[in-house]
Amino acid sequence: MSAASSPGPSVEVCTFEDLDAATAYDVWRLRQDVFVVEQECAYPDLDGRDPEPGTRHVLLRDGSTLLGYLRVLDEGERARIGRVVLRRQARGQGLADVVMRAALDLLGDRPSVLDAQAPLERWYAGFGYRVTGPEFLDDGIPHVPMSRP
Repeated sequence: MSAASSPGPSVEVCTFEDLDAATAYDVWRLRQDVFVVEQECAYPDLDGRDPEPGTRHVLLRDGSTLLGYLRVLDEGERARIGRVVLRRQARGQGLADVVMRAALDLLGDRPSVLDAQAPLERWYAGFGYRVTGPEFLDDGIPHVPMSRP
């Protein structure tokens, strides 16, 4: 597990094996609270990809409190960023930028893709992502596929 050392929230990048039981629970609870409950999308969040050897979990913490999270999947020549989420109390403070920058630092020059919720298209564009296809619905929420070369 690697952690950034700076005042305020810290970022950790972990493999599945690095996640202790309490951290894994916090991650899955946060994803459930936001994606399943808040956004009212009944879908299998535990999709089998979390424990894959190439998956990296990017955690944003303030002490022991998990504020945000995203997952980076290894898809061969490219990576896939997903499950980008912040706890409700952490939103509007620029903390999603911190998590996203940590993921991009992890990726370096490696190409990556993501499926952005349509209202966040401009935010992802600020990190170099470009729309690569038509808008589609995922659990009733408009998304757009995006890529960063």
